[in-house]
Amino acid sequence: MPKPTKETRALPVALEIRADEENGKRTITGSIKYDTDSNEMRDWYGDTFVEQIASGAFTDSIKNRGVVGLWSHDTSQVLGNTKSGTLRLNDGSTELRFELDIPDTTVGNDAWALIQRGDVDGMSFGMKVTKDKWSSEKRDDGTKVYKRSILNADLFEISPVAFPAYPSNEVTARSLEDFKAEEARAGLNAEKENILMELDLI
Repeated sequence: MPKPTKETRALPVALEIRADEENGKRTITGSIKYDTDSNEMRDWYGDTFVEQIASGAFTDSIKNRGVVGLWSHDTSQVLGNTKSGTLRLNDGSTELRFELDIPDTTVGNDAWALIQRGDVDGMSFGMKVTKDKWSSEKRDDGTKVYKRSILNADLFEISPVAFPAYPSNEVTARSLEDFKAEEARAGLNAEKENILMELDLI
């Protein structure tokens, strides 16, 4: 597997908002669902694949490192941090749930206004995948679909975003190419074994 590089994933999440006017607290909540297939994506070569995050993939990471809440992945526009308690993560068996307190700053007020209006209705997260597993299966129409399970990853940041898609990227494409090469080698070995068996050589 290639050296882990940061991957960004955006998800269509129904962001929930709540305001505590008495204490001046504004909070958005949402979650990353575990063991749930993404929408189908395509790599650079036209192969179809889906991706899912395994339950517990972030457990070690969030125990050992801080996670920040950013506005659209901009590191100069911080909305919260697990170290200060303004970003809170709850790692359950089916999802990683987050609560992010929006600050009374220019970026915080802009973010709150756009989320309230529904202009921003998704969330995204930045991670480094340290362990994954690929598999493949044929569909009824004969086409092949690949599946990536993210087993372990370092979570760095969570961001409200305007475009909740689930894009492919270079790291995923390289990882898929490695799996396809392994699959091809396994197929060749099986074919050789069949030929030898037919010739009664094994």
